[in-house]
Amino acid sequence: MGRSITFAPNEYYHVYNRGTEKRKIFLDVTDYERFLLLMYLTNSPENVHLWNERGRTSLKLLSEKRDETLVDICCYCLMPNHVHLLLREKTSDGISRFMQKLMTGYTMYFNTRRDRTGALFQGRYKAEHAADDVYLKYLISYIHLNPIKLIEPDWKEKGISKHSQAEKYLQKYRWSSFPDYYGIKRPENNIINTASLPDYFENSGNFKAAVTEWLDFPVEK
Repeated sequence: MGRSITFAPNEYYHVYNRGTEKRKIFLDVTDYERFLLLMYLTNSPENVHLWNERGRTSLKLLSEKRDETLVDICCYCLMPNHVHLLLREKTSDGISRFMQKLMTGYTMYFNTRRDRTGALFQGRYKAEHAADDVYLKYLISYIHLNPIKLIEPDWKEKGISKHSQAEKYLQKYRWSSFPDYYGIKRPENNIINTASLPDYFENSGNFKAAVTEWLDFPVEK
């Protein structure tokens, strides 16, 4: 089934997909690291060839130079059975090319490593247009807050029982861009381009306040 959405240059889109039959698509640290590496390396008009078929990888490759990119990756979050990306279309067909390379590359890696065949993801990825500042700013928080489900699955309905614990968990969650926005220096900083976003967060303190305010739902007694 085709998507009704049409990508336009300089516009922002929430792009997401999950494993087929809601299966886990990341089974260990190596899987997560390979997807991060592919996000960086496939964001280029050039073809990517990762020589190690069995899955060992190195995040040192995140320092590889690229002449240009297909999209701006504004933020992301990898969850055990799904992924969220906030992308800015830079050139015509940029998001489509990037996602095709990323999804195909990861599926090939996953299937080769685990001696399986067939689709890994649940059909084509979904996409929503962030058409205004309010929704775009909300998406940045929404995407970064996804890992809270891993420690408090019903936090959206009942609120966070331990606010400080949740905040610390987000800081240490390696598989999202939350640590990068928070000002933590790491190789993964190179994956995202926060300069492509409107100037919502002048510093990491403003980002922290904007995101963590969504944790302050009243807890049902």
